[in-house]
This record gives sequence, structure tokens and C-alpha cells, in this order.
Amino acid sequence: MSDYRIERRETVASTMDAARERAAEGAAEGIWIIADRQTEGRGRQGRVWRSGASGNLTASLLLRPKRTPAETATLSFIAALAVVDALRALGLGASIALKWPNDVLVEGEKIAGLLLEAGGGEAGAWLVLGVGVNLASAPDVDELTDAAARPTALSRHGVDAAPEAALAALAPAFAARYGRWRAEGFAGQRDEWLAQAAGLGAPLIAKSGAEEISGVFEDVDEDGALVLKTGTTRRRVHAADVYFPGAV
Repeated sequence: MSDYRIERRETVASTMDAARERAAEGAAEGIWIIADRQTEGRGRQGRVWRSGASGNLTASLLLRPKRTPAETATLSFIAALAVVDALRALGLGASIALKWPNDVLVEGEKIAGLLLEAGGGEAGAWLVLGVGVNLASAPDVDELTDAAARPTALSRHGVDAAPEAALAALAPAFAARYGRWRAEGFAGQRDEWLAQAAGLGAPLIAKSGAEEISGVFEDVDEDGALVLKTGTTRRRVHAADVYFPGAV
């Protein structure tokens, strides 16, 4: 995807839904939908995504990667790396870490979240990547559903950036990494993700439904699964919420 297009909306239910509509119309991949405000934003597992006041980045990208579901699931890791690229390009000098599976942390607090949704239909298979980055403000702590992910915003770290500027940094960064992913898969950038992984080598708790797994974060495999050492065994976790001891 060497080129991309940007469609700006004032208010949408969600940029994810707007991108899905463009997919149903048969639009080619590479369309970024950016909105000033979304009224029904969502995160993983149907959670509400708090867009906050105007000034934050709320955007979704339509893709048609033509790969297996297991392969396309790793694009959340590629997108996280692109968010890091964009934040650095905007001038952020603070420490950044990537929390499995799809959060970006600055100084240990959440600044960005990612969401992937896939579908098909007569127009062909599609994938929508949703990106939310707190630029000007962050949600109040008492509004959060995940107590382990305290929020922050780029402005709190001495960097002022409008949503348009943030997307102007993010879109080419993702395009470059997406091109590498198409050529090399996740394996080509996995080491970069691991080098910035939050909690690598430390104890953590993975919660999925009623199941809770405690172990040491050893790795993320080439399919994007979390690898935990639990006693004398190793567990691969494909979907869960991750908590660090003391933050639950």
C-alpha cells in the first residue's frame, strides 16, 4: 500500500463503521476515515472507547490484505509499531512500551489503543484497523473499564499535535510497515515489537472469560500469541486482557 487517501468526517457513530460502509461499497484499501467526534466508539470485546474532547485522533483504515485470519491478526502489532514511529516523528521523547496485544503506553500509561475487525461479502474480504490516540486529553480515570490501563495524552509530555498532523505522521509510517508485513509477515518486525514489549520477562496475569492464567511473560510467537511460563510448562494465549501484578 504505497498510497493512501484520507476522508474527513465531522461526526460519525464510529470511524470503524464508516470504514466498514466504504468496504461494503467495494472501495479499494488505503482509505483512512478520520472524525472530529464519534458517538459510539468501541474498543476490544465491545468496550466503549472514550474519544474524549476534540483534539484527539480517532481514525480507521480500510485494508484488503488477502491473508489468513491468523496472519491478519498480527497487523495489530504492526500498527502499534507504526504508532510508535508516528509519536517519535511528532517529537515525543518519553519512554514508550507496547502492551500485548494492542495498547501503546507512554511512561507506563495508555496513550493509544488499536482494534481490528474483519468481514467479507460481495465486495471481497476486508479488514478495518481502528486507531485511537490521546493527543490533547485523556479520559477521566473513573470512566475507565480497565483499571490497569491508566490514561495519558501526548500534551502531558510536552508535545502539541492536531489530529491531522498525527494522521499525517501515522499514515505513511503504517504504509511502510504494512509493505514490509506483506513481504515478510510478522516475523520481519517481531523483534522490534519485542524490544519494546511492556513486562517482557516479568510476571503477569492473563484473563480470558472466567479463566485466569498467571505466569512469566516469555515471548510473543510468530502468530502473535502471548507465551507464558507457568511453573514447568509454557502456555500460549491467543486472546486475553493482560494485567501486571499490583495493577489488578
